[in-house]
Amino acid sequence: MVLVFVASFTLFAALNPRVFLGPINLQNIMVSAPEVGVIAVAMTLAMLTGGIDLSLVSIANLSAITMSTMYTALGASSPGLAESMAVPILLAGIMVGVLCGLLNGVLIGVVGITPILATLGTMQILNGLAIVWTGGSTLYGAPSGFVTFGKTAVATIPMLFIVFLAVAISIAIMINRTALGRKMELQGANPVAALFSGIRSAKVLLGSYAIGGGLAGLAGFLFLARNPTASADYGTSYVLLVIVIAVLGGANPNGGFASVAGVVLATLTLQVVSSGFTALRLSTYQYAIAQGVILITVMIVDAITWPKLRRGKKRIASGAPTK
Repeated sequence: MVLVFVASFTLFAALNPRVFLGPINLQNIMVSAPEVGVIAVAMTLAMLTGGIDLSLVSIANLSAITMSTMYTALGASSPGLAESMAVPILLAGIMVGVLCGLLNGVLIGVVGITPILATLGTMQILNGLAIVWTGGSTLYGAPSGFVTFGKTAVATIPMLFIVFLAVAISIAIMINRTALGRKMELQGANPVAALFSGIRSAKVLLGSYAIGGGLAGLAGFLFLARNPTASADYGTSYVLLVIVIAVLGGANPNGGFASVAGVVLATLTLQVVSSGFTALRLSTYQYAIAQGVILITVMIVDAITWPKLRRGKKRIASGAPTK
């Protein structure tokens, strides 16, 4: 992914350096990447346990709708109160995401429904709920603190991007340094071994999908911070995009392994490609083709190199000479 990122950035910088390397375009890349990247990190957690979560974008939208509705309702009675309640509104949006994630965890870990079917069902429910809630129209309004946060930068780095990096680092530490993270890996790699190791799979899945739902709720905040509107159909194209990013980033769709650093790189790579296509005035359909080409190329490279790496590790472990 490092090579793909460098190659794509170099290519578009060479084709249209005036637009692509402009400070506004580079700033837009860092502003646009976080909302997709945070959801992709949540998707990576689901894949780590051997599952998938198709409802993440719907959860993010419902969280954004909840926050916008709360702000509008409070503002109708007291505008000053609505502005002072920015933090509770944010926490309420994240809690909505956690509760939706817990619902997925119960369906998958307790009831035993296949992840793709369970999350497909909750996605449909949440989409329908959002349409009924909004009447199919766009909601306008968010605390001014959200908007200010979305426009704030530290040393030219947007705060939205800093939040994305903070989320990625936190989840990477959780996966690699905590008991829950190790249990998630074992659950995805070998559920039978996890069972006989005394790991309670239902508890692990509940934790995994609840954290993923919370991250989706945070993504809803990023939606509002970047553009203070909320709607039931925002980011519908993100559903497949975050799956592509998670797989490109190194998550094994069968479970047991994931790389958060890879997800960050994959998010930036696809954002660079999207920005480059815009700079070259290419269509979104051509960008969709490029996504597929990048995904298949990386998968082919993985298919060729991974067996060789695994054989090399076995030779090293056995003390045999390596070629």
